[in-house]
Amino acid sequence: MPEARIDKWMWAARIFKTRTIAAEACKKGRVSINGAQAKPARTVKPGDVIQVRKPPVTYSFKVLQAIEKRVGAKLVPEIMENVTTPDQYELLEMSRISGFINRAKGTGRPTKKDRRDLDEFFTPESDDFDFDFDFENDEDGND
Repeated sequence: MPEARIDKWMWAARIFKTRTIAAEACKKGRVSINGAQAKPARTVKPGDVIQVRKPPVTYSFKVLQAIEKRVGAKLVPEIMENVTTPDQYELLEMSRISGFINRAKGTGRPTKKDRRDLDEFFTPESDDFDFDFDFENDEDGND
């Protein structure tokens, strides 16, 4: 039965952009195979279920083929099956919606797009109120 290193497999299956990032995720404890923490050299075989924590979501993938060479994006469904639960995707959507309101500390200043999103969020779509006030002098003559 063919086997492959977990870091190479995650890179080949396009879960991570580089093998170095995949190995780093394993070292930080963000990757588990069938519920057990995985080191970068751990091997995977068809039928294994891999959980990858990319905060705030934990993705789950079922290994269909154990490969170590990167393939095109169109061939990824032959290599793995995404078995991530729908509630994880709801969690991701909620974090996207609220992401620009509660910015993480240390992320720097908001970008121009963030500022425009904030302005769009906080400003009303239509002007239902008339904000023209008549400011006349008080009876005392003070302005």
